[in-house]
Amino acid sequence: MSRIEEMILKHCPEGVEYKKLKEIAEVGTGSKNGNEAILNGKFPLFVRSKFIKKIDTYEFDEEAIIIPGEGGIGEIFHYMNGKYSLHQRAYRIHFLTNKLQTKFAYFYMMVNFKKFIFQKAVNATVSSIRKPMIEQFSIPIPPLEVQVEIVKALDLFTELEAELEAELEAELEAELEARKTQYTYYRDSLLGFEGKEVEWKTLGELGEFTRGKRFVKTDIVTSGVPCIHYGEMYTHYKIWAKEAKSFLEPELAAKLRVAKKGDVIIVAAGETIEDIGQGVAWHGDEDVVIHDACFSFSHNMHPNYVSHFTQTGLFHSQIKRYISSGKISSINAAGLSKAKIPVPPMEEQIRIASILDKFHVLINDISVGIPAEIEGRRKQYEYYRNRLLTFKEVANG
Repeated sequence: MSRIEEMILKHCPEGVEYKKLKEIAEVGTGSKNGNEAILNGKFPLFVRSKFIKKIDTYEFDEEAIIIPGEGGIGEIFHYMNGKYSLHQRAYRIHFLTNKLQTKFAYFYMMVNFKKFIFQKAVNATVSSIRKPMIEQFSIPIPPLEVQVEIVKALDLFTELEAELEAELEAELEAELEARKTQYTYYRDSLLGFEGKEVEWKTLGELGEFTRGKRFVKTDIVTSGVPCIHYGEMYTHYKIWAKEAKSFLEPELAAKLRVAKKGDVIIVAAGETIEDIGQGVAWHGDEDVVIHDACFSFSHNMHPNYVSHFTQTGLFHSQIKRYISSGKISSINAAGLSKAKIPVPPMEEQIRIASILDKFHVLINDISVGIPAEIEGRRKQYEYYRNRLLTFKEVANG
């Protein structure tokens, strides 16, 4: 049994009293707007965001909890002790009793306030809250010595969690950079065939480009025919894919164009010249609809071999001259067709693709692994925090 659990058993074995905020706190808003903020102001200006702005004047000098009245409800909490100003659609909760530590209430609200708000709301989402709703929220009031120990423990856990995340993120960044450097070296070496005899052919000689047809993000639904929007080529897809992130209604999809299993999907538009040309080998059993800013490349080569080649500087240096620049840079099928690629025997393509695939998997595993470890530690912290902030309510009468 922990020291805190022993204290709870000693001081409040039958439970603790709960009080609504309207009974023990002053709840209100400020009068400021976000555009009143200045770069190097003397005092914090709390707005409807996790980011704190600055201002040269203050409205309050107190210990308080700050929450937004719109946006980020149940997700954003600030603890403040001192002078500050407040947005007119953000709320301050200032306690009027000496039986409750504000920092203890801050931790308790972080765990329980969102659930309370969503239970009170009529709709599945909450876009804004008002003072009467906030004032109905109840907070347990264990003995002060118990509150002090809980706050000490949770402050320490918060500090340790932040240090751990910073350490793991630095480790992730360093490891990723090292693996990406290795991948780039082996990719460019294997696909450059420097000093080796190999036939080079243009993509136009090896296959056929088919441009997708236009659809917009608002056409995307949660299920249906798989599709790839060109923006997802930069944010979601890497070297190959078996499943699509997005879907279209069958009626719309029937009017559009698809990439088939074994095709390489090449993005043909972006904000900069460097964005153009990234390829993704499609391995899905089902055809995938492609956006009109993409081409499907049908060919008789190993798909991943081609996809890895589209990541190289050698490929991009060839297509660069055919990219038209403007608000959006783009390339057409004729330009892509002129790029040359080395064409070794199929078994050599498979060997090279296999080596580079392993590097890609390693990079992806690192990208997933350390964030997963951070999330696991965070859940441990949340479990401990929730356990410390769970109290039996004393029976009335």
